Amino acid sequence: MDLNSTYLGFLNTPIPGTPVTLAQILWFVAALILGYVVIKLVISAVRHAMLRAGAPELVAGLVANLVKAVGYVIVVLATLPLIGVDTSTVGLGLSAIMAFVIGFGLQDTWANMAAGIWLATMRPFSKGDFIDVAGYSGVVEEVGIMSTRLKTFDNAVITIPNRSVWGSPMTNYTREPIRRVTVSVGVAYGTDLNKAISTLLEIARGNESVLKNPAPQAVVTELADSSINLQLRAWVRKEDYGRVRSELIKAVYEGLTEAGIEIPFPQLDVHIRGQA
Repeated sequence: MDLNSTYLGFLNTPIPGTPVTLAQILWFVAALILGYVVIKLVISAVRHAMLRAGAPELVAGLVANLVKAVGYVIVVLATLPLIGVDTSTVGLGLSAIMAFVIGFGLQDTWANMAAGIWLATMRPFSKGDFIDVAGYSGVVEEVGIMSTRLKTFDNAVITIPNRSVWGSPMTNYTREPIRRVTVSVGVAYGTDLNKAISTLLEIARGNESVLKNPAPQAVVTELADSSINLQLRAWVRKEDYGRVRSELIKAVYEGLTEAGIEIPFPQLDVHIRGQA
């Protein structure tokens, strides 16, 4: 018997218990791999085309995710006939399943998808922005079809459903090019407030990253139980915020100490009365 005939006969022999041959399985796997590669190329082309056209990165990412989801479904349905599966039957089955799921629980899914589209369209934030939303804070990494992904400064990844993001009050700390650093400090009663305010302003002006316009301010904010509370307010570029805030806190402590201005701490006096 010819070796090639034996090999072909082996490939075309149905797998025991199934009508599918090994050759069909190999063609099916090869088609899936080819389809996967084509989808990756299409996604990359769509993303780059949108970015070149000036679309925001989050919008391009959302469209790419939609193309990927639809593409995978098309590839699977196109390759199933290679192993003898009737895709028309599969399509009817999928339609019935989707109708059932939609009726009993896909409202959350659709809400998340709709919210994702609104987020990508209205753009309350961009990739790389630091935001506070739904009780979480982090840097925006991606807006997907169903959820938004944030990364915290300690490298933890937070995934939030899109409808929770769209339906919650949101603070975007990096949308504007500058931010105000606020350092609060208390001084003892009896302190020369003009001297304390002058010292705080000198500290702010001495930091090269503090902007001259808007000019820094030092104001009295409260007459508290144990101290007179002041605030130093200085404007910086958003990328300098964390570093400058740390520098100003340290400089305020050192500057007030050097100026002989007391920074008090809460005290409680207990008086014990003897029995008469």
